[in-house]
Amino acid sequence: MKTSNIIIIALAVLILNAGITLVLINQKEINAPASTTTIVDPSLNQRHNEITAAVQLIEPAVVSVNVTKTQLVRPGFGFSIFDFFGDIPIQRQVVSIGSGVIYDANGYIITNAHVIEGATEIKVVLPDKREFIANVVGVDNTYDVAKLKIDGNNFPYAKLGTAKELLIGEWAIALGNPYGFMMSDPKPSVSVGVISALNRSFQPQDGHRYINMIQTDAAINPGNSGGPLVNVKGEVIGINTFIVSGTGDNVGLGFAIPIDRVKSIIKIL
Repeated sequence: MKTSNIIIIALAVLILNAGITLVLINQKEINAPASTTTIVDPSLNQRHNEITAAVQLIEPAVVSVNVTKTQLVRPGFGFSIFDFFGDIPIQRQVVSIGSGVIYDANGYIITNAHVIEGATEIKVVLPDKREFIANVVGVDNTYDVAKLKIDGNNFPYAKLGTAKELLIGEWAIALGNPYGFMMSDPKPSVSVGVISALNRSFQPQDGHRYINMIQTDAAINPGNSGGPLVNVKGEVIGINTFIVSGTGDNVGLGFAIPIDRVKSIIKIL
């Protein structure tokens, strides 16, 4: 029994000493300078490609353009309070949404003229959630281009490329805010397609002239108007403007104004 007790006591001392040693070691580790270990997901590099690189370049410069307008509406069913006044139009405030792209660090923005048509107030929301009231610098209604300005500097901005050397079949990346009212996150949506055709021309009855447009099957939906179409270098090659669709939703027939025409217009606005 005495021998057993001695063994048990010895083990207890060893365990206690081991515990003290562990505590001391751990304490030294806590007091030692912290070392940084970076764990790299090997699949991350495999998934990173020229398209994701282009999106990372352009995304901070793509903005939401929220437009407040005053509309005249005629009282209809459910407006019995207005029956005393007959069929007299009433005014109401409505908000529509489009997209734009900052092209200068001082806060100059390109969008479509039809996006801001009739605006009483234009609010620009950046992907980082900053909001600004924009001023209209100039509008070209014929070619559907508008130039806006927000106060400030050091804004992220996009590089304006060229559409002169585009190849049918090359990648095209569309960014904007389709159905932006449904989303609380102001970061733009991204869709990818190809350059489907070049030099498509339209002259609708509203007076706009759409000449030598870029056709793409990258998804463009309501709210995308005014956003950039970019190449795999992250350079703006066009401004997304309209789609041809029987439903109003994307069917793979989207059209963008070539950026070369846009650049020539904003210089004189």
